[in-house]
Amino acid sequence: MTNTLHNKTLFITGASRGIGKAIALRAARDGANITLFAKTTEPHPKLPGTIYTAAEEIREAGGNPLVCVGDIRHEDQLQAAVDKTLEAFGGIDILVNNASAISLTGTESTSMKSYDLMHQINSRGTFMASKLCLPHLRKAENPHILNLAPPLNMAPHWFGRHVAYTMAKYGMSLCVLGMADEYKGKVAVNALWPKTVINTAAVQNQLGGVPAVQAARQPSIMADAAYAILTRPVAAASGQFFVDEEILRDTGVSDFSGYRVDPNLEDNQLLPDFFLD
Repeated sequence: MTNTLHNKTLFITGASRGIGKAIALRAARDGANITLFAKTTEPHPKLPGTIYTAAEEIREAGGNPLVCVGDIRHEDQLQAAVDKTLEAFGGIDILVNNASAISLTGTESTSMKSYDLMHQINSRGTFMASKLCLPHLRKAENPHILNLAPPLNMAPHWFGRHVAYTMAKYGMSLCVLGMADEYKGKVAVNALWPKTVINTAAVQNQLGGVPAVQAARQPSIMADAAYAILTRPVAAASGQFFVDEEILRDTGVSDFSGYRVDPNLEDNQLLPDFFLD
């Protein structure tokens, strides 16, 4: 099996910006087919880019994009996107569950609207996208599900700081644990999480803007790590919680300076991401 995503079909949720778009662009360089499932059709003042601008970038990078506008909270919209993907590309090889909502609030300051949004997008959206894609993934030559989800770290402080968000993200992680066992030998199901904070709109909006972004890495490190996972045979790894830097070290990368937002910072000055002690 060749280490390439050429002619593979990826279905990526939340792919209009950030890490999802970066993973799509890396696959596009191999000439992959990429379904972009997202709801951003108009530019947002705090969130640059739309599903259409992402599709244009993917086309320019050598990929074959399919725009599917939809809200991951609605099963009919997600099913329609899966059907459209099958019609356009004939199958699905890879599902990347990237769509996520974040609110770093304590118990009393978390509105139920915010709680519901995080759980509907993170845990429920991941479960539903996997459920709808799995019948088609099982027919693929080297099928993968990759969840952008953290290792299951049960240290109490990761719950105490923002329990609603942690529960919602760990729901995505539990999908990895359960589905990897359920589809053992048939579909590889893994998680990927960054060692450091990544320069995304969510980080800019949630972690205090410029200072956090300066001590971050670019989304391209997650894209390169995802590529390393998705080009492996199913039998090579499933049920694993990969960290971007660790998987790239395994592939022979030792210099990570090119991923830094601020080239003047050292790696040990970067902000570590959540859920990693």
